[in-house]
Amino acid sequence: MVKIRLFRPMHNMARMNLTASRACLPAFDGHEFLECIRKLVVTDSDWVPHDTSSSLYIRPTMIGMEPTLGVAPADEARLFVLLCPVGPYYSTGFKPVNLLCDPNYVRAWPGGCGYTKMGSNYAPTLWTQKIAEQHGCHQCLWLFGEDHEITEVGAMNLFILLRGADGVHELVTPPLSTGVILPGVTRRSIIELTQTWPDLRVSERKITMGEVMEAQEEGRLLEMFGSGTAAVVSPVGGLHYGGKLHKIATPEDGLAARIMAAMSDIYYGKVASPWAVDVEEWNVDKSQLLEDYKQPEAARS
Repeated sequence: MVKIRLFRPMHNMARMNLTASRACLPAFDGHEFLECIRKLVVTDSDWVPHDTSSSLYIRPTMIGMEPTLGVAPADEARLFVLLCPVGPYYSTGFKPVNLLCDPNYVRAWPGGCGYTKMGSNYAPTLWTQKIAEQHGCHQCLWLFGEDHEITEVGAMNLFILLRGADGVHELVTPPLSTGVILPGVTRRSIIELTQTWPDLRVSERKITMGEVMEAQEEGRLLEMFGSGTAAVVSPVGGLHYGGKLHKIATPEDGLAARIMAAMSDIYYGKVASPWAVDVEEWNVDKSQLLEDYKQPEAARS
């Protein structure tokens, strides 16, 4: 029997309310809106692809509807949902991508709205992606500041697997506290998933290109990958930094592949998980923790 599942939908509702508040748009009841989405998906269930390489992409959207031209908060807003069947994020499949690491291009900065799901965080990156392609790269690795602090990759969060001086493997992802990182639902899920795995230390901390290049030279940079709703996990095979392409290992049986398999098992019901909510057997945990989707420290100060 075919079942349709939504992945951690309340996390998306919480993040959308966070984004709405940053744009001076009204808040909404996430549980009520989610019930509308559930009914829409059930109604349009014939559009859900029956293939593990495809899915039904759900895009809740809110726009101001003030019938005037001007720069001021909207008194009217429209909340609606778009559905679209989609194939794999990369046509090449689960293959490594190269990243352009150029500090001249900045995606977000402290005090801005980099932590929100706004179109203004995405449209400007298309131009820099064209520049990346001119260097034989697929995406940009976004750096910030004089120390070239690593933030995100393309439109995804980033994870870096290092071997520490003590021999322990550390999975590092940049923290949300700076206000420049989008609180990705896949990011949060990977953190929670891998925290339960033995012999792996998971850290949300600052990391710079200097640290990454040093680890690469010493053979301690084991893997690097992006994470997001569409791609889930995207291995990084090279960093174009300082005028040179630095190769990154992408083992077929590495951590990225292991995470991809574990997440897919949850998505497609091979492993029972409260993260994947059946649209027919609806049971959303109203008490779940949604700590990622608050104004970051940098935005509050």
